[in-house]
Amino acid sequence: MTITAAADGSALGNPGPAGWAWYIDDDHWRAGGWAHGTNNMGELMAVLDLFRSTAHLPDEELHILCDSQYVINSVTKWMPGWKKKGWKKSDGKPVLNLDLLKDIDAAIKGRKYTFEWVKGHAGHELNEAADDRARAAATAYQAGQEPDAGPGLEGAPGAAERAANHEVPAPDGHDSMVFEDLEAPLADREAAEAPAAQKTAEASAAAAPAPAAPAPVSAAPGTASATSASAADLHMVFELESELLSPSVRTDLDEMLAFLHPEFQEISRDGSLTDRSTIIAALGVGQPLPAGGSLQVLAANPLGENMVQLAYRLLAGDRVVLCSSFWHRVDGRWLLRYRQETPSA
Repeated sequence: MTITAAADGSALGNPGPAGWAWYIDDDHWRAGGWAHGTNNMGELMAVLDLFRSTAHLPDEELHILCDSQYVINSVTKWMPGWKKKGWKKSDGKPVLNLDLLKDIDAAIKGRKYTFEWVKGHAGHELNEAADDRARAAATAYQAGQEPDAGPGLEGAPGAAERAANHEVPAPDGHDSMVFEDLEAPLADREAAEAPAAQKTAEASAAAAPAPAAPAPVSAAPGTASATSASAADLHMVFELESELLSPSVRTDLDEMLAFLHPEFQEISRDGSLTDRSTIIAALGVGQPLPAGGSLQVLAANPLGENMVQLAYRLLAGDRVVLCSSFWHRVDGRWLLRYRQETPSA
């Protein structure tokens, strides 16, 4: 038997009052949250509690519906590399949401599970139900009230104790935009999958001295709203940009389109204009997109609450390409709206 459940998170302000929920049906769901947290914390906690709530059913496969690329990639792609480094990034600093990720890593041992990405706020019945309950939990904390924890699952170990204690401390730094925390983990994440020759090439590129990252470029006067994208948002956008350049995404049409805004356009390094239809035509006939490479971030520029600009160097083989990209948050998901590449002399 397979248990199909949606897991979702919500944050009012991000960071701010936050909630999480997983949902199987009206008789089997759970929710909780914090007075102060992020959307990503909520997404991770929903998955963690789902694994814990089904721990007494180890032979049942979990089919987890999730609208967060960050959560899916963290659990299924990035965690092995982080663990090899002692749960640290390339610069030696801890990964974000470390406690939650460690708990998930422990909870999934010996379990059978699959993740499926679903588009948020698109009418998916289970996703909408989980989103409603996560948002209700965040709203309850905003009002200084305890949220409805839900009925849970029969026989779940420690359900009563966990229902009485939703608190997970927020990682330090969620309230500040710390640009130097950004990293370029693309080569690290792909090292385990890359052929030996590719590993050697990437290692050589990684060995090249990287320029010191300057402070973030400020938005032009009048462009940033009173509420700007948080440090967690900047990290998320950088992770998504890195993943978008990975070979596994650039050869898969469905994966690629999951990152792109409906109005996406790109000026490529050869001066050509690319949009969604161009990508569909190329990948639809098995023609891979040009290879990505390793990133050296120059600036992360929040333009209000729902727009982030990245500026970075792309080390593509023996070429250096200067890139600028704009990510737009739509219904809680960051999507690439515009990107421009300029070959460097």
